[in-house]
Amino acid sequence: MERDKANTPRNYNSELDDLIEWIRQLLDNMGLDERVQALNRIREELSKSSPFNDPVDLVLWIPAENVQANDYNPNLVAPDEMELLYTSIRLDDFTQPIVSYRIDGDHYEITDGFHRNKVGRYPDIAEKHHGYLPLSIIDKPLDERIGSTIRHNRARGTHQIRSMSDIVVTLTKMGWSDEKIGENLGMELDEIIRLKQISGLKEAFQNHEFSKSWVEFERKYYKQECPPDKEGKKK
Repeated sequence: MERDKANTPRNYNSELDDLIEWIRQLLDNMGLDERVQALNRIREELSKSSPFNDPVDLVLWIPAENVQANDYNPNLVAPDEMELLYTSIRLDDFTQPIVSYRIDGDHYEITDGFHRNKVGRYPDIAEKHHGYLPLSIIDKPLDERIGSTIRHNRARGTHQIRSMSDIVVTLTKMGWSDEKIGENLGMELDEIIRLKQISGLKEAFQNHEFSKSWVEFERKYYKQECPPDKEGKKK
């Protein structure tokens, strides 16, 4: 009998219920900002015990004035789509957090979700959410955050050619090879080279590793299209 009792898993439900009720009573006595900060702290501590490491497993509510846009996002949304996004958030509230990077202890830069951030600042939406925005946090260096932004945009089919060209050149300057750009941004070699061409060959093709890619591109798109000379040979 003692052995069976020792092997029986302990039921923590009752203790959890008591603890949750105690926390709720504690939170109810706090002002709004203090309560939001306390809830963020609780979520952060609980996430340390979570079996999931996904950013979405921890969503924090951050004052909108502490959240800023990045300077590399090429994503634009048409007015009709912005109106739809506003209607969605107005009727359904935030169903997706804004992906961000923590600049310091209190300030954040958006990686994905600039337009959710923008709608969240509309007067009626801001009032409903007390001036806060829901953020999930990623901890990555700048080049990888740029890659994350572009992946999000391309997954939605929203990106600008000119800005994408600038992004590719920026990543090239930061040491990314064509292969890494293609793998991380979901691009074919042809697209990478065309985007580099848009920005200007001298700047875009300064990476030594890219010379092989250019030869492959030129062979595919130029040499095959050259008309034969008088002797029947392609130029």
